[in-house]
Amino acid sequence: MLADDEPILSYLTDMDGVLVHEDHLIPGADAFLRELRENEIPFLVLTNNSIRTPRDLQARLRHSGLDIPQEAIWTSALATATFLDDQRPNGTAYVVGESGLTTALHEIGYVLTDSDPDYVVLGETRTYSFEAITTAIRLVERGARFIATNPDATGPSRDGVLPATGSVAALITRATGRDPYYVGKPNPLMMRSALRRINAHSQSTVMIGDRMDTDVISGLEAGMRTVLVTSGISTLASVEAYPYRPTAVIESVADLVGRTRTPFDD
Repeated sequence: MLADDEPILSYLTDMDGVLVHEDHLIPGADAFLRELRENEIPFLVLTNNSIRTPRDLQARLRHSGLDIPQEAIWTSALATATFLDDQRPNGTAYVVGESGLTTALHEIGYVLTDSDPDYVVLGETRTYSFEAITTAIRLVERGARFIATNPDATGPSRDGVLPATGSVAALITRATGRDPYYVGKPNPLMMRSALRRINAHSQSTVMIGDRMDTDVISGLEAGMRTVLVTSGISTLASVEAYPYRPTAVIESVADLVGRTRTPFDD
């Protein structure tokens, strides 16, 4: 366990459930981010959702009352593109996903094709088509490597849960017998790529999230101290169901205002 009195020099924070609920600001999130900027503490906002580009997310967050630069937003699509660029530069991929993922892959020089691609890359979308999934299955069967941006089985909406990347990946796995490699949380790979993005070290960085099964475990496995907020999915009671614990549990990021350098001094 890392010493709680280690100096805190940077933050990684989940977005949904920590800073916003849907399109609504979580009270105190604006004050927390303002304090980070005023104290020149580097931070990165993380999301497993690969649908939107950082520019799109910047506009969404601004509408909610949070002014966050594109450079401070790190998505599972960007983490996936970074991973693929490291593994096989200038490769090819068949993509099932939306602009957040296709843009990220284009920007690293990938060619998107359904003709003998190196990878099938599955991301979040609200318009999964039978034809696209069938194509993905056939390409994986022919030897394309199977990558998925994140394992989340469901996602939220105003009308209830929606099937997400993990559910569609399970369909492809059932048809092909091949599991994808998931890049996003809880894979600590996403945490490490985020740390590199802001030139931060795990020992001096805190990960804030609202989910024990993604945010807390990935932060812990990446060597960071972790803060669970109960303003999102996980509750104080649900913490006890897991064999690991966050460094601290708080109601919301509002509780960190005024103590961003030493949030574990109580």
